[in-house]
Amino acid sequence: MTVRPTHTLFPHKPVPALPSEGLIGVIAPAGPGALDTDKAVQWMRARGYGLKVFPGVYEKDGYLAGSDDVRLNDLHAAFADPEVDAIICLRGGYGTPRLLDRIDYDLLSRNAKPFVGYSDITALHLAISRYAGFVTFHGPLLNADLLGGKLEPTVSSLLRQLRGEVGQGDALVHPHAYPLTTALPGVASGRLLGGNLSMLGATLSTLGEIDTDGAILFIEDVNEPLFRVDRLLTQLRLAGKLAGVKGVLVGDFAGITVAALTPLLQDIFGPLGVPVLAGWRSGHCDPNVCLPLGAEVVLDSGEMRLVLQQDLFKA
Repeated sequence: MTVRPTHTLFPHKPVPALPSEGLIGVIAPAGPGALDTDKAVQWMRARGYGLKVFPGVYEKDGYLAGSDDVRLNDLHAAFADPEVDAIICLRGGYGTPRLLDRIDYDLLSRNAKPFVGYSDITALHLAISRYAGFVTFHGPLLNADLLGGKLEPTVSSLLRQLRGEVGQGDALVHPHAYPLTTALPGVASGRLLGGNLSMLGATLSTLGEIDTDGAILFIEDVNEPLFRVDRLLTQLRLAGKLAGVKGVLVGDFAGITVAALTPLLQDIFGPLGVPVLAGWRSGHCDPNVCLPLGAEVVLDSGEMRLVLQQDLFKA
């Protein structure tokens, strides 16, 4: 097993923007899902894009979308394919950590392009951050979100970011219909990193372990009661992963209200003196707002704003 050294250069390098009439590749690096190909092609065409479906999308190996070899080959092929301008994952589920010690991170770095997903895909976001060093996108999955008809700004936040319409100095969009909560006030800057909280815990001491030093930590989860969220955050604290955090952006925790979650956030992060903004609609929720992971941002929890400090795409 050969793994390149941890990537320490921040901000992460930008990626090519999705061009008009570009080609979007879909892969299934985690769980299986029945893709309505015609519907997916029509959805893409309606927005001016082509779709390339990689073979593993149509496979199923128990709770996995194909064998590890199939899923790994699709990941490599999608990045290596010069015609593919962006990659969106079919769904989350299980299985991406099984790939981490076999990924050719040099190949990914040489062919950096927008990569989109959430939930179990968090493991890939974390590993790409550490070993390939380019911005990725915690954003909608093809089946559950895009073809599932989730509310705006699910689609518009994704496409605006992928097309390079959001840049340095721009505030990231959050729907006014879903009020945010200042759990702890303050302003901080850092690289935005994180994702699914359960996966952050599961990847500790692995190739996907998050580097939180100087980070704005983003967390979200689903099907986890409050006491388990407490356990997971305590695990990160005891592992030393909260000491270097500059601020915290809290996404959706399906089944837990922000009011119920806020006292726990104050208990965990209050002693650190960092700003915490809760209720951001990103993750297992509707709408599901896209976030650029690895990008430098400013978090102002008092003003309830998240502002980019870098351009996401190559000029």
